[in-house]
Amino acid sequence: MGLLDAHLVPAVDGVAYGLLLFVVASGLSLAFGTAGVLNLSHGMLYAVGAYTGAELSDGTWGGLLLGLAAGTTAACLVGAGLSAASYPLARRGHLAQALLTFGLALIGGDLLIQFFGADDLPVRVPAALDTSVSLLGHRYPAYRLCFIVMAVLLAAFGTWVLVRTRVGAAVRAAADDPQMLAATGYSPRTVHLGVLAAAGALAGAAGVLGAPIIGPGPGTAETVLMLSLVVVVLGGLRSLWATFFAAIGVGEVQTLGVSVAPGLAPYLLFAAMAAVLVLRSRFAEPATGHGTDGPVRDPLGRLVGRVGAGLRRVMRSARPKTRSASPPGRGRLPSGAAWRRAAPLLVLCVALVALPGLLDAYTISLAGSALALGLLAVSVTVLTGYAGLPTLGQTAPFAVGAYTTANLAAAGWTVGPVQILLSALAAAVFSAVTGPAVIRARSTTVLMITLAVGELTSAAVNQLKSVTGGADGLVGFPATQALWGGEDLFEESELYTYALVVAAVAVAATLLVLRSPAGKLLTGARGAEARMRASGHPVWRYLLVAYIGAGALAGVGGSVMVTVQQYLSPADVGFEIAAFALLAAVIGGTTSVVGALFGAGLIVATRDWVAGAWPGHGPLLLGVLFVAAVYLLPRGLAGLRGTSGEEETTTASPGPRNEPPAVSAPSPAPAPSPVGKAGP
Repeated sequence: MGLLDAHLVPAVDGVAYGLLLFVVASGLSLAFGTAGVLNLSHGMLYAVGAYTGAELSDGTWGGLLLGLAAGTTAACLVGAGLSAASYPLARRGHLAQALLTFGLALIGGDLLIQFFGADDLPVRVPAALDTSVSLLGHRYPAYRLCFIVMAVLLAAFGTWVLVRTRVGAAVRAAADDPQMLAATGYSPRTVHLGVLAAAGALAGAAGVLGAPIIGPGPGTAETVLMLSLVVVVLGGLRSLWATFFAAIGVGEVQTLGVSVAPGLAPYLLFAAMAAVLVLRSRFAEPATGHGTDGPVRDPLGRLVGRVGAGLRRVMRSARPKTRSASPPGRGRLPSGAAWRRAAPLLVLCVALVALPGLLDAYTISLAGSALALGLLAVSVTVLTGYAGLPTLGQTAPFAVGAYTTANLAAAGWTVGPVQILLSALAAAVFSAVTGPAVIRARSTTVLMITLAVGELTSAAVNQLKSVTGGADGLVGFPATQALWGGEDLFEESELYTYALVVAAVAVAATLLVLRSPAGKLLTGARGAEARMRASGHPVWRYLLVAYIGAGALAGVGGSVMVTVQQYLSPADVGFEIAAFALLAAVIGGTTSVVGALFGAGLIVATRDWVAGAWPGHGPLLLGVLFVAAVYLLPRGLAGLRGTSGEEETTTASPGPRNEPPAVSAPSPAPAPSPVGKAGP
């Protein structure tokens, strides 16, 4: 009984917290399941309602009602704007939508801070609710009990509209059969607009009513988004009841879990999210997932033999039949097309080498940071463009490499090549452990699993203070030596030169592998996975090797970042950096290694150099960059100079692996309904 009394208040808090997440997640589920929009700005919609409600709250019922009406309306209008912005991207898949909405979230977050200030806003509730009541012998805030009732009523009303009304029937039909809906006289575009506006209204209303629970502040949008994604993944899009129970479970972990098991609570949510996604991807895997005869039961030697046979087939097909097949008069010199393809790389090399003589010390240090982010972006390019595995969690091996280098330096291992090799090895081992959970998934599920891996790594960074320094990070470790017995690297130009040499070697090795027969096998697995499997190729092994190699490359980038910056904080390896790396890959063109480096340089220049002329508006400028890149560079910088042949087939669609094409304008594919279809 004493244990029950001790945890009663956190348990009831968990119910209130969970109901708040249920209302928010219902809007996210509605947007994704019906309109087919992976809305990474959904947390910002909640923040719009929370800020508006807090600003209008004056401790009276009139202030609460006015704030509820204003916050709901404002978020509804923002949701309608998101519909107009995302509708033209319907045929480009969820990756473009995710980048667009993340950019809009950065813009919206910056505007909210400029409008309402950078501090957490206090929320004043009506005097009748600003008290406590007796609950089984414990004092409990009256507002939270009232909020539980209001959240239940709001959820019941939304469910009734969705299930029992003609509007709800049209919404469900938009998910199940948009062509039939259009044939009955409904405009799919109007339904798309209405769904995102309704999702925004739900998030806004939850923000106003839930502001005393999750208050308005600079980190509110990201917190709400992450928790809502966990709820949607755990509950799926199959049933609102499943979402309801998932939300209650998440709420209990956030409140009761923290009091019962504070050491495990930070890991539970995203670990559960990853486990559910992995299990769903395994059960959803087609019968031909390992070939035409079901799962492979051959011993390891036979599988290795198949890999060797595949390599030999590709090498034979890549050889010219006769010497006369070469164009006359050119001999072995590269063709004009080859020179044109190599020109950006040559220009980039010349520019990078010349930078120390042209720029000041601060800008040179930014260029070194851009090279580190560029290596991370190249690893994302390998996975997204070549392996077809879009990732939002590549900062996990990046963090492993970074913290390995920092701890090696603190232990006296300051030789640069040693730090690079051990960091790459540690990141490769990490990727080998997490890879099996990722490589069998497809489409948006890959994004969510990698996001969970990244968030679990971030939780570990904050918890393992003896290794990572926790929230304070690491600083004060010895500087790196370029070679054994060499001098420490302190000057910005020396650090930049070191970063440039490491990046050049890593990128050259990556290009050699991607253009080798192994790279052709990887590209073939992305473009024709079913055919590759039917031919006996162990595609999952190819993907695992690519995932491990990309992880090692990210680890090298993390090592370079630590050497250049001489400090390391959790913000350097967080979700925002993962989104930046993915954007850099998209800016360059998802199969362009050189383009990824250009993209990383553009992001660092925007964030740290251009924003310096307009202090405090870095997120706004980055958000504009996200939006502009999605709209203006649908095929990246590589698409501006044109591609042909095999390269064109891989760059034409930067979307997730094997994602089906759209069949109608309103959504990239017939998406699942919140009440009748399976989840992601």
